Amino acid sequence: QVHVVESGGGLVQAGGSLRLSCVASGTFFSMYDMAWYRQAPGKRREQVARISSGGRSTNYADSVKGRFTISRDNAKNTMYLQMNFLKPEDTAVYYCNTWNGAQSWGQGTQVTVSS
Repeated sequence: QVHVVESGGGLVQAGGSLRLSCVASGTFFSMYDMAWYRQAPGKRREQVARISSGGRSTNYADSVKGRFTISRDNAKNTMYLQMNFLKPEDTAVYYCNTWNGAQSWGQGTQVTVSS
């Protein structure tokens, strides 16, 4: 079982940047492909980026491709999401979980992008 705590969100103007962190407990973090998800008000949770267990392979939703970068440090049980050129439509609560969302969800971290 992997438990996660997300942090790093905040209020930023359009065009700005934020770096999210996800710290995972449990001894099996490095065995899982992990992903960042987001949920905007009134919308379904969507996966925005995914990273392989070893960190060599990444995938992004079309909406964030070229602007967001996912990475991980297995020695620190931590995953990151660098978000650049933020847009108002990126406003959402951001969560981390395994690639299939099978573990317990954390509280998430709120990202608000003003126009």
